[in-house]
Amino acid sequence: MTAGVQSVPLNFSTVDYAKTSDNEFEVKSQVNCSAVILAAGKGVRMHSNYPKVVHRVAGTPMIVHVVNAVTEAGIEKITLVVGHQQELIKALFVGQEVNFANQAEQLGTGHALLQARDIVQDDDMILVTAGDTPLLQAQTLEALIKHHQQSQATATILSTRLNNPSGYGRIVRNENGVFLRIVEEKDATPDEKRINEINSGMYCFQVKEAFKALSALSSGNAQGEYYLTDILEILRQDRQRVEVLCLDAKEDIYGINNREQLAWAEKIMRQRINQELMLSGVTMIDPDSTYIDAGIKIGMDTTIYPSCIIEGNSRIGEGCEIGPGTRISDSIIGNHVSIENSRIKEARVGDNCTIGPYAYLRPQAVLETGVKVGDFVEIKKSTIGAGSKIPHLSYIGDAKLGQGVNVGAGTITCNYDGKNKWPTLLEDGVFIGSNTNLVAPVRIGAHAVTGAGSTITKDVPPQALGLERAEQKNILDWKSGKRD
Repeated sequence: MTAGVQSVPLNFSTVDYAKTSDNEFEVKSQVNCSAVILAAGKGVRMHSNYPKVVHRVAGTPMIVHVVNAVTEAGIEKITLVVGHQQELIKALFVGQEVNFANQAEQLGTGHALLQARDIVQDDDMILVTAGDTPLLQAQTLEALIKHHQQSQATATILSTRLNNPSGYGRIVRNENGVFLRIVEEKDATPDEKRINEINSGMYCFQVKEAFKALSALSSGNAQGEYYLTDILEILRQDRQRVEVLCLDAKEDIYGINNREQLAWAEKIMRQRINQELMLSGVTMIDPDSTYIDAGIKIGMDTTIYPSCIIEGNSRIGEGCEIGPGTRISDSIIGNHVSIENSRIKEARVGDNCTIGPYAYLRPQAVLETGVKVGDFVEIKKSTIGAGSKIPHLSYIGDAKLGQGVNVGAGTITCNYDGKNKWPTLLEDGVFIGSNTNLVAPVRIGAHAVTGAGSTITKDVPPQALGLERAEQKNILDWKSGKRD
């Protein structure tokens, strides 16, 4: 589970639970099963060159959200059924203990599960879910698994009730409320379409019985596919116990089929992320205009102003002020840092720094403690020493600045000669006059000074003044027209 705060509370009325706080429930279950996640589809309604499940929600591919939820539910053995452009999905899990089963032809959900048989056939129980449900949370799966174990069922279906069940398979029960079958919408009668209890596409199965039933499937339906849902009726007719667990989990089971649904899931996920951060001590002036990726860590007493984007693997310390209008990507920000209307990308910022407005920290920019980077300053692949100041209108690239350096307005490091990049070194206490060009490679010694308007092409010794200007020439009567 990437974001731990749920917007819709789960209804655990049919399972045992322990209340641990006002909004938090601990499901008491001992998870002992593997998981199969179905992720082989093309997702044609996404109109994309990429598989549906690699599209991102709050910065993370939706299939990764699902795997995270399964893992946090305590399941260690995970199998992904892949097909279309499977190399893109496999690349997301390099170095992780995830199994893959190939569904070369997409012939339905039942056919998809069959592809995992060789991997899971020795397991006692499997959890089956889809890879396009990024809002899925661990506690939902824990409740499903626990109910399946306690009821000693052969199969357990997770269901929920929707005001508008269009597009989902319906749970059909008899007059006593006992499960009969699942009917897909395209195969449903008008009466069946009025049923508002829908199939989530998440199940627990006893492995041997499930695969025995799978071997009896038929593709005689409107889609011409092998429906996984059909084995539930097969199991029931074989006098196997089939349970339905109905939870208030509308968001968790929400599947993504197009870009509009992707945007809706993005909004819900970011609401969860922001809520969790605010409950942990982060102030957000306007959560609706604050966009923070899953997995971001932010310290308490930090304030996020409107129109901020914080993404990737970023970390922000305590007591900071971020924004407004700031975007931070894959960067580490220390404590008590102020960043206003700026762009920070793959950079590291120490404690007590002040940045912006309109600063740009590019990859490998490192600010040590107490650095000031002012308006319209760009820093690239450079380390700025503690207490140094670059107040405004400067470019610093491929440079190393010592402690207590002051860089005047309009200064640039001329680090590129058209072929190679060269370093600039400013030692402790250097003062760079306004509008100085530092032509690299060049070193300015400790406590040296450069005169305003100079182009420095040679090293300046410590304590010295480096000055390079053409002699000023005044031409009299220039405006009178008396020109020689």
